[in-house]
Amino acid sequence: MDGLSSVNKGQRMSVRVATPCRLHFGLMNAGNVSDVPRFGGLGLMIDAPDIAVSVEAAMEWSADGPSAIRALTVAKLVTHTPHHITVENCPPEHVGLGVGTALALAVAKALRPDLPTLELAKLTGRGVRSGIGLHGFDLGGFIVDGGKQDGELPELLTRLPFPADWRIVLARPSIAPEWHGETERTAFARAPQKHHDEMLDTRRRVEELVRTGTDFAGFATALHEYNRQAGLWFEAVQGGVYAGLAVTAVVESIQKLGIVGVGQSSWGPTVFAFVEGVDRAEWLAKRLRVVDATLTISTTTAANHGARIG
Repeated sequence: MDGLSSVNKGQRMSVRVATPCRLHFGLMNAGNVSDVPRFGGLGLMIDAPDIAVSVEAAMEWSADGPSAIRALTVAKLVTHTPHHITVENCPPEHVGLGVGTALALAVAKALRPDLPTLELAKLTGRGVRSGIGLHGFDLGGFIVDGGKQDGELPELLTRLPFPADWRIVLARPSIAPEWHGETERTAFARAPQKHHDEMLDTRRRVEELVRTGTDFAGFATALHEYNRQAGLWFEAVQGGVYAGLAVTAVVESIQKLGIVGVGQSSWGPTVFAFVEGVDRAEWLAKRLRVVDATLTISTTTAANHGARIG
């Protein structure tokens, strides 16, 4: 049997997979420094937005819902037997939330739950650079990606539960995503060849503060600094630490409100801001709506769980 692609006694077998999206706080080695693993970095799985898909065997291939074409393309990489793919929930692609990896793995796992996630990543072409979404799909929580060497998938260094009372506000300016495809490849080609010793110290500080979970102010300061350092890899192509004027304006608006733990997720345009407690998160979201009514704003928490099947 090819995964769950058989039809038993005329009844369709349906499988559902729901997975968190992720924040990516920045790469450790974007410039291919030869004596350390390439890429690597820090990230966090979040409860919302999330992705949910269901699959069922069918007489011919079909799909519906947001990003249905991408989901169908992934499905055909995993099984030769036709299925209908329903994408129940999926945020926009290329906004800094790891949607491509999360959607691909959700579809692949629904079709082939017998295969480990890293094997599904190889089948679907994920994990070319970041391992945050791969390991987070299985484990949830705060992920330290050790990077990759010799064409292997990125190594998991550390997985930590994230404090439940540390909340996240997400703010996304209404601009077209541009940092993917050829634009992204060009950015990596132009990344400077430099060592990342300063970033390594900052990464370790962030990791330890998450591990202890007792010093929010220290965590917020260290995370912002790590994200800023990560942005310097691409300063020449982004025009600054962040990906363009609109993202920079959102970061600065949040900082003016006294929030320290702010930065850009992956290539943006999603901006994250960490705060303590529900009340503080709701206050920040409300203030940002006043500052810029065009922003897409939401509040969320860490997802200390991986994908759920069934």
